[in-house]
Amino acid sequence: MNRPTHARLDHQPASSSATSSPWSAFRYSGFRYLWIATVASNVGTWMYNAASGWLMTSLNADPLVVSLVQAANSLPLFLLALPAGALADMIDKRRLILTLEILTSLLSAVFALLVSLKVVTPGVLLLFLVLVGALGALETPAWQAIVPQLVPQPALSSAVAANSLGVNISRAIGPALGGIIIVALGVAAPFWLDAVSNLGVIAVIYWWRPAARASNALPAERFANALRVGVRYTRHNRFLRATIAHAVAFFLFASAYWALLPLIARNQLHGGPNTYGLLLAAIGASAVAGAVLLPRLKNRAKGNRIIVLGELGTALALALFGLAVQQWLAVLACIFAGVSWIIVLATLNVSAQAALPDWVRGRGLAVYVAVFFGTMTLGSALWGWVAQHLGLAPAHYIACAGALLAMMFTRGWPLQTGPAADLTPSMHWPEPVIQQDVTNDAGPVLVTVEYHVAPQNRAAFLEAIVPVARERKRDGAYAWGVFQDAALETRYLETFLLDSWLEHLRQHQRVTRADRAAQERLRALTSGEPRVTHYVAGEVHG
Repeated sequence: MNRPTHARLDHQPASSSATSSPWSAFRYSGFRYLWIATVASNVGTWMYNAASGWLMTSLNADPLVVSLVQAANSLPLFLLALPAGALADMIDKRRLILTLEILTSLLSAVFALLVSLKVVTPGVLLLFLVLVGALGALETPAWQAIVPQLVPQPALSSAVAANSLGVNISRAIGPALGGIIIVALGVAAPFWLDAVSNLGVIAVIYWWRPAARASNALPAERFANALRVGVRYTRHNRFLRATIAHAVAFFLFASAYWALLPLIARNQLHGGPNTYGLLLAAIGASAVAGAVLLPRLKNRAKGNRIIVLGELGTALALALFGLAVQQWLAVLACIFAGVSWIIVLATLNVSAQAALPDWVRGRGLAVYVAVFFGTMTLGSALWGWVAQHLGLAPAHYIACAGALLAMMFTRGWPLQTGPAADLTPSMHWPEPVIQQDVTNDAGPVLVTVEYHVAPQNRAAFLEAIVPVARERKRDGAYAWGVFQDAALETRYLETFLLDSWLEHLRQHQRVTRADRAAQERLRALTSGEPRVTHYVAGEVHG
């Protein structure tokens, strides 16, 4: 299971010059400790992945069956990411991660034993891939969500880049090492090494103590409601939607070479496990180089241009994979694939992180992860089917053409690649003034805000209220509207509905400083204080 490489055991203050460095995350000693442990763990994971792909080609070399190895790795993350994100926002993340790490090691050891006993079939292999993937799926949103607890906001981009760097260092080492170990010690050896490779992660997570956070006086969210809130927030967050759109467009086609790489090594290059390990290592090593070059690329290619570079590089890699009947050409394709992968993945990860406040971070990232791995699952099965019917080379050519077309469809979706908005809670909404007891589950609740707008400010007011509407719907409203008084042209009434009184109280806590700035821009176009009124649905009899 590939884990993001980040942690911080202490919260040392950092200067602005320090946190602006591409390597600023490594200034925190705890980050370095867990980063090293996680790289070692991920080396074992990549040996496991490479050995799984090669083992399947030995058990059943049918292209569709081999592609199911990648699909089995991705499917649990698609199915379980959102529930896992809700758990990450509801319970202690450290305990969740620790428990799942221990279970993963135990399950991996059981599978290594089955491989040693030579009782593994294609079905058993896929089953254990799904089970280990399920544990990883439950853990991934929690790993992602603790990043802002581990490094300060200015170092967030550095932490994400460090995560990708660590994963790709392990990707460069693990597959090549796995190929050597398979030849020297047999196919079971990489699985045993994977089972013990994350003991360092378990030790560091056991000793890590996150900084204490302010307690929330409101009751904890219910699981079903937490899921619904996460989906609603994603739907009304335009930067997160843009990130997801780019993820679908990219991963659907990039999944082709991940799913079919074992067959390229065996059938097109007529190689063995060392060849497959070499190709994976080339992808990992070039991704490391891409991570090192990424800060310079960001300085030169602003906005969405940097992700376009990654998408173009991936399309070129897919074309080269189709042409590769010699090892040097396949390695060249892997170099383009690795550099492009890290450019796109790091850009999307930063965009997703920067678009989310703490209270919904686990669920928002879970939606992104679900889309990522759902697309990888679908793409892996799709390209396996295409290769089965048309051949390996045509499958890569078709994926190349699709990647180029997808770029055109996502050009108008801006990512959060600039300075991140301040998403810390503003707490500037006053507590609702009520004259009677209102229970938490009372509702629905109708909130109205009355504004007075001069006729010359009408157009600007209606434009300025759009981001306010997004905030209301992101933070709890299931219906929103703005109305002009037919008898008094300067009077406008904003209305929004929430499920319950408790949901409205949560809305007060979810408003960020960026939201406050948008509301103040709206207020500047009105006269007098807006009048806020709360209505709770009454019981109707008869």
